[in-house]
Amino acid sequence: MSNSSSTTDLTAFIAGLPKAELHVHHVGSASPSIVAELAARHPGVVPADPEQLRDFFAFRDFAHFVEVYLAVVDLVRTPEDVRYLTYEVGRELALGQQVGYAELTCTPYTSVLPDDPDRGMAIEAYTEAIEDARIALERDLGLVLRWIYDIPGESGVPAADATLEYALKHAPEGLVGFGLGGPEIGVPRDWFIPHFAQARAAGLRSVPHAGETTGPATVWTSLRELGAERIGHGTSSAQDPELLAHLAETGIPLEVCPSSNVATRAVPSLAEHPLPTFVEAGVTVTINSDDPSMFNTSLNQEYAVAADLLGLDAGGVAELARAAARASFAPDDVRARLLAEIDAHAQTHAPQA
Repeated sequence: MSNSSSTTDLTAFIAGLPKAELHVHHVGSASPSIVAELAARHPGVVPADPEQLRDFFAFRDFAHFVEVYLAVVDLVRTPEDVRYLTYEVGRELALGQQVGYAELTCTPYTSVLPDDPDRGMAIEAYTEAIEDARIALERDLGLVLRWIYDIPGESGVPAADATLEYALKHAPEGLVGFGLGGPEIGVPRDWFIPHFAQARAAGLRSVPHAGETTGPATVWTSLRELGAERIGHGTSSAQDPELLAHLAETGIPLEVCPSSNVATRAVPSLAEHPLPTFVEAGVTVTINSDDPSMFNTSLNQEYAVAADLLGLDAGGVAELARAAARASFAPDDVRARLLAEIDAHAQTHAPQA
């Protein structure tokens, strides 16, 4: 079989492969058509033309990415916007990427805006909107969604205080995790130790971003002080053999998002991505899309990138999908069903050598 036909067959295998998506942001998943609709509702700095959005989403560095991301966040102003965004993101995950289970990282603080009540919405309205979409997606498409509430690091401890309150006092039924995103430089993970302690005590799982734009020390702090059960990105972990050994020994997964890391300049190029180093060290990895529309990618594309970096055939790609299912916080029956669907696809659709 030629390389081109083999690549085509693997692409088709990935497209039909049932998947779990564990590191994907609510607003960052908004496709150009979704963003265009929201921009038409709320005219301003974000172009309403899907073609112009490609230039708008050309990031110079991580700081510029955060700036653009927040401009899109500003388009989600009403409960109707939240519901529309959530349902459409879920629909595209289910129909376009064969995602059967996803943990969507939501940042309620940037919608509630407690310091700007004239522009923000009540947390109760936000919660009702995402839950209404979640229930509808499971009913209509079979997609099981769960939420991770995310502290926006750029807003500091006040945002952490508010996010913890939303998680403890206004928890939606689908809430499973507590996270931390945004810039790492100038935002030490140890600011948030008490917040993660309280969230974990309430039964939420700890899933902070760490080591994306800072060194391995940030990952160590997240593990030791925040009780991280998965690490978002963890890119710089490759610089510390002791950390790699610890991750491998404990089985704590890294949520790897290759194209995101290149787009935000966390790594110079895909060819230099540390994913192979992680796998060679025995670290559990899951493949994710992060902010797929902003980075002009998809979960299918990220699996193709991973297959190329790791030299995987269909069997190896299927094992990546199994790793994500196992690392998820899905209910046992949902995890078992997804694993069975992955196995069935691998048995019936793997390209023939």
